[in-house]
Amino acid sequence: MQDFLMFNSFITPALLLLLYYVGALIIPIFSWFILLWIKKRYFSSISNRIKNEIRKNTTFLQRFTFLVAFIFCFLCMELFWRVMFEFFIAYFDMHDALMKLK
Repeated sequence: MQDFLMFNSFITPALLLLLYYVGALIIPIFSWFILLWIKKRYFSSISNRIKNEIRKNTTFLQRFTFLVAFIFCFLCMELFWRVMFEFFIAYFDMHDALMKLK
């Protein structure tokens, strides 16, 4: 308990794992539902017209290319999220290793 009160021990690595999974799993799902709700609530007629215009004015290949680009960007975002948290956890692991040398 004294290590915790004197900041010799951190709770952040455990908290980082929780925040990582919240960010990687829950935030994209929650964002998708918020998007659907906003679209239905405020832009229902406009979104239907836009969807019909996109289907009419684009080819299947263009829509498929957009979908592949979206999936690629999403995976890059998830990879960046993972690397960022690995950096934070490594930082706290270095701190723990340096405290053991003391």
